Amino acid sequence: MIQFVSNKGGGSAVDFETAILDGFAIDGGLYVPQRLPQISLETLKEWEHLSYIDLAFEVLSLFMGPSVMTEIELRQLLQNAYASFEKSTIIPLHQLKSRKETYVMELFYGPTLSFKDVGLAFLVNLVDFFLKRRNEHKSLIVATTGDTGPATAFFTAGKSNLSAWILYPKGLITAEQERQMTTLPHSNIHPVGVSNCLDGGDDLDLVIAKLYANIPFKNKVHLSSVNSINWGRVMMQTVHYFYAYLQVADTIGEEINMSVPSGAFGNLCAGGLARKMGLPVHTFVVANNTNACLHRIFSKSVFLKKPIFETPSSAIDILIPYNFWRFLYFCVGEDAPKIKKWSDAFNATGKVQFDEETHASYSEGFLSSSISDERTLELIKEVFAKDNYLLDPHGAVALAAAEDLKEPLGDRKLVCMATAHPAKFPQVIKDALQVKTLPDKGKHPSIDAAKALGEKVYSSTHSDLEEDLLKMMTADWDLKHNNTY
Repeated sequence: MIQFVSNKGGGSAVDFETAILDGFAIDGGLYVPQRLPQISLETLKEWEHLSYIDLAFEVLSLFMGPSVMTEIELRQLLQNAYASFEKSTIIPLHQLKSRKETYVMELFYGPTLSFKDVGLAFLVNLVDFFLKRRNEHKSLIVATTGDTGPATAFFTAGKSNLSAWILYPKGLITAEQERQMTTLPHSNIHPVGVSNCLDGGDDLDLVIAKLYANIPFKNKVHLSSVNSINWGRVMMQTVHYFYAYLQVADTIGEEINMSVPSGAFGNLCAGGLARKMGLPVHTFVVANNTNACLHRIFSKSVFLKKPIFETPSSAIDILIPYNFWRFLYFCVGEDAPKIKKWSDAFNATGKVQFDEETHASYSEGFLSSSISDERTLELIKEVFAKDNYLLDPHGAVALAAAEDLKEPLGDRKLVCMATAHPAKFPQVIKDALQVKTLPDKGKHPSIDAAKALGEKVYSSTHSDLEEDLLKMMTADWDLKHNNTY
């Protein structure tokens, strides 16, 4: 049975269930498995024609095992988790006509229209499964730059063993994304709009880290998170990399390329780990917008915090790609003291310059590019004109980055990940297409329906957020649990 440890080396190994329910490790690090299972080409051939849910069962079983839950329980959990997705295939792929061997992986057919549904549909239901078995309750806290929050809210809504506190930077996500959180009437959903976040969602992550470090509070409200700090998110996201490969590869063993719009590195961390498990991906394209936090890491060997830019691809307006530390752990011989040293240095100075050997270890098989706002909009317009296909701004960043790197990528098949439905970004789409009215492909019934619903939301400022949350979350816990905890 695989155990889990902190990538910073603190504490002792824990079992799968503990790693999922805790979120952060006890030392503030990220949980990582003590070993990554290896998947042979022969096994991939056996999986070649599996449905998404059946494939997910096979991949997840490598980490979970029957002592975590029975095969019947895992299959039922997966069926329930993805029952609300629009497409029976869960994640379809669309081949572009205007580009040779280029596929768009449409990760946005969940109930909140983003790829975060793919991971959170499973993870929230998994947490709920464990809590019901224990007869316990957890307070989830997440920060969102637009997509994690709605998905967390949807899958948590109405669950008696969970409450969700969802922090978002006011004015830095679209109104459509905001209303997906604030229009839910359920008493266990608590959206918190936070003003004066100069560093966007990164400001919110720092507050969450402080709350985790407040051990009496953490224990009082049974704090946990389903942000991509949680191993369950990363683990689940490995599945769609295997699924994409099996859908487009002509022969098992053929190497393909994948381009991923990237901010906090959670999605790409999953891809990188899938390759370490045996997935035949030749090159991952790290597709950044102008914030370029990951582009600096991969092209200049420097982990550096700079002022944030608001871009059309707002969900990846990230300065601190915290899941990079999780991936780096596996690239430096699982040397936790090194990860702690670098992480501490970054927290103290806002910068880490990696040596050549370290850079070579983590950048092998990765290329990166930073895409301008203008290029993002131009590509949306071009693809719509040539293919009658509407990219969201994040999918456009992925495709643009791959085209910037066309020569080193070669002639291999390319999968670009589209991580949100364009209906979540109506003004960006109008600006890109230079129209006043959205085309039908830029609309979705659920987005239109939310416009007519009432809203409920807490408001706070960044400077007051920690104190406000301590008060509000404690009061909510005491109210719901009659001061028995």
